Amino acid sequence: MRGHIARQDDRYYVVIDDGIDPKTGKRRRTWHPAGKGKRAAERLLAELLEQKRTDTYVEPNRLTLAGYLLDEWLPLAQTDLRHSTYDSYRRNAELHVVPRIGKTALQKLRPIDLTKFYAELLRNGRRDGRGGLAPKTVHNIHQMIRKALEDAVQLNYVVRNAAASAKVPKPTSSRRREMQYWTADELRRFLDANTDSPHWPAWYVAANTGMRRGEVVGLRWRDVDLARARLAVRHTIISVAYEMRTSDAKTDRSERVIDLDARTVEVLQSHRTAQRRARLLLSDGYRNHDLVFAKADGEPIHPDVFGDAFERRVSRSDVPRIRFHDLRHTHATLLLQAGVPAKVVSERLGHATVAFTMQVYAHVIPGMQADAAAAFGDLVFGDNTDPEEGDDA
Repeated sequence: MRGHIARQDDRYYVVIDDGIDPKTGKRRRTWHPAGKGKRAAERLLAELLEQKRTDTYVEPNRLTLAGYLLDEWLPLAQTDLRHSTYDSYRRNAELHVVPRIGKTALQKLRPIDLTKFYAELLRNGRRDGRGGLAPKTVHNIHQMIRKALEDAVQLNYVVRNAAASAKVPKPTSSRRREMQYWTADELRRFLDANTDSPHWPAWYVAANTGMRRGEVVGLRWRDVDLARARLAVRHTIISVAYEMRTSDAKTDRSERVIDLDARTVEVLQSHRTAQRRARLLLSDGYRNHDLVFAKADGEPIHPDVFGDAFERRVSRSDVPRIRFHDLRHTHATLLLQAGVPAKVVSERLGHATVAFTMQVYAHVIPGMQADAAAAFGDLVFGDNTDPEEGDDA
């Protein structure tokens, strides 16, 4: 493979000779613009020849970042991504990347271009014009772009990943939403006041297990063992662009077994009896999907509808306003306050690590540490004198 420097008007070009094209029989030459300086052209020639020698050479093309993301990368990546992840990537690409830097040539994309793009999203990234996106959201967009460009390197579209050197805000720099949770009394009041809701058994189970919304509506009877008082979380129903999708558990740790207390077992037994009765009444009109919590005709409950129903009941109840997901926070907080080991709580929630559990529920730790300090002090320096032992006469 050979190359040389050519000059046209006041600009220099590096011309790479790729040999004879076997299809046309003509010699193939690729022209690379090198600017107005001969020295820069010489450096580019040396770099391109080295890329050819090491098999890292990339032929120039006019593919834009938008064209690559929407027309090539996302369609190929869809089969390897969870439905929710794919939908998030697609929406971020269409809403934020394409309108701002989508016309940039893929091969000309620089780390500084992405750094400026992220900074602009932080300042004025919201579609409604009301300020910037959260650092965590911008970080998620960066992660998508970085993964896409890693694949572009593998596909030989670009030489290097521009996102690898871009400056991106850390997700931890975003202000964490203040966690909402109920006290034991508030949870009890809500459940006592809403027994008339068809969703009440599901809310009861969620509060007593810490299961996620999708895990509750995706729970199947085959994964419930009432005799042994336990259930297995193996499936979830999620909402992707408001379309219901059935998926496996969120992570390997999310697929877990949760032990049940006697009251929760009774709630599930009563619910199963009522469900069987409804199934008999509807006969052929009942669609059996083996779901523990379903519509009256057996069809799945949409996760968004399920969550909205909960929040409407909360608004009418004499308790603080919380989201459905905050039932999960309530379950964990009450357990930790009761002295249940963090490892057990982490296992019930399906967290990846105990450290993550303690980080999320750090609001509980100060009280626990105070109790621990007092307990240690009493153990070592407290009055351990046996009251039956008196002083010698």
